[in-house]
Amino acid sequence: MSKEYVPPPELAELIGKQIVVDTDAPFIYIGMLDRVGPDFLSLLNVDVHDCNDSRSTKEQYAHEAISVGERYNRAATIIRLPRVVSISKLDDIVRF
Repeated sequence: MSKEYVPPPELAELIGKQIVVDTDAPFIYIGMLDRVGPDFLSLLNVDVHDCNDSRSTKEQYAHEAISVGERYNRAATIIRLPRVVSISKLDDIVRF
C-alpha cells in the first residue's frame, strides 16, 4: 500500500488560495493552488503568462493582475516543482 503524500506545511497552508508562481523560465502563473505533490503544483483557473510575449516583467505583470482582477486562460495547470523559483499569495504582493 502506498503512503499518501503530505505536502510541507508552508505549501499546505496555501491550498485553496490565489498564488503567484515564478519559475526559472519566462513564465509566471497566477491561480488557485489545488494540490501539491512530491514534484508538482496543481493550479486551477490559471493565468499563464509568458513574459517573452509582452513588455511586462514578472513583477509588473503580478501587479497588473491585482489591478485587473481575476482572469485566466487555463482551467487547470500542473507546474513541475524543480522549475519553481518562488511562490507567494497574491494578497501578499505589496503594491507600489
